[in-house]
Amino acid sequence: MNLIIRLLVTAIVAYLLTMILQGVHFSGFGGAIIFSIVLGILNLIVKPILNLLGLPLTIITLGLFALVINAVIILIADYFIESMVVDGFWWALIFSILLSLITSLANSMLSDKD
Repeated sequence: MNLIIRLLVTAIVAYLLTMILQGVHFSGFGGAIIFSIVLGILNLIVKPILNLLGLPLTIITLGLFALVINAVIILIADYFIESMVVDGFWWALIFSILLSLITSLANSMLSDKD
């Protein structure tokens, strides 16, 4: 049940961010739900590989390269999802930063109530 709530929180936050950011678009809320599922799968499978390969750069940049990895994950999700459009790398970077911050805040508020 916790997984479903987290997926819904991610979908809601992503959908609301597309109303604020001009460079990221979903065709509807269903696209945001599909995005949250694909993002979860990519974070489970692809992100650890990218983190391992990018570890030297992450260390050299004092962790800032992790933001680039998050943006790449968003761009990979955009590639697989037809109902999502990201206008470029910088929009993916901004979207990933805001999505991470707001989703973590929302999930922490939801977990505090348990």
